Amino acid sequence: MNLVLFDLDNTLLSGDTDVEWLEFLIDQKVLPPSAQQDNLEMDRRYRSGQANALEYVRFYLRFYPPHGMASLLSLREKFIPTRIEPRMLPAARALVQQKNKQNLVALITATNRFLTEPIAAAFGIEHLIATEPQIVDGRFTGDIVGAPCMREGKIEHLNRWLAARGQSLRDFPESCFYSDSINDLPLLERVTHPVAVDPDPRLAEIARQRGWRSLSLR
Repeated sequence: MNLVLFDLDNTLLSGDTDVEWLEFLIDQKVLPPSAQQDNLEMDRRYRSGQANALEYVRFYLRFYPPHGMASLLSLREKFIPTRIEPRMLPAARALVQQKNKQNLVALITATNRFLTEPIAAAFGIEHLIATEPQIVDGRFTGDIVGAPCMREGKIEHLNRWLAARGQSLRDFPESCFYSDSINDLPLLERVTHPVAVDPDPRLAEIARQRGWRSLSLR
């Protein structure tokens, strides 16, 4: 059995989950329209690799603490079919279905577990490795538990997940990681088969220089 890892945002999805979530909250009048500019600026900085990992995840989690869990769950129930399912690329669904047949497949993402659990399920991916939001007394604090699952943090989260299964990356004859982002370069360099999916310009150039496989799911 080989290991297959998928990034989520702008890889399996034609968009970013956190960005979509904030736009959804603005549409639902949970957040003011002025939040849109900050959202777009953080997305730009993340895509370019400029945003600090903690800064990035805390920026999006800061909108959670004012709301109770029941309210957030209700919003998420509306969010997934209206904002996420239309961005689940048909080619991505087919690729996941194909890889699920004979491999250990996991979704590994910087986006927090609260938002990504139902998305992983919608793709038919059993295993999720994600940034873990801190919850105290049933409410989000706006902080995280452990390191962000981003950049080098994805390697840390992957190693911890595999260790809990009694495994390590070396146990797999082949390991494959599909990602669009320069932010995922550390993990792409660790696997035996890195795949650049609709890559950003910096990752596209690195993939070209190193002879990595590139593909489009769009």
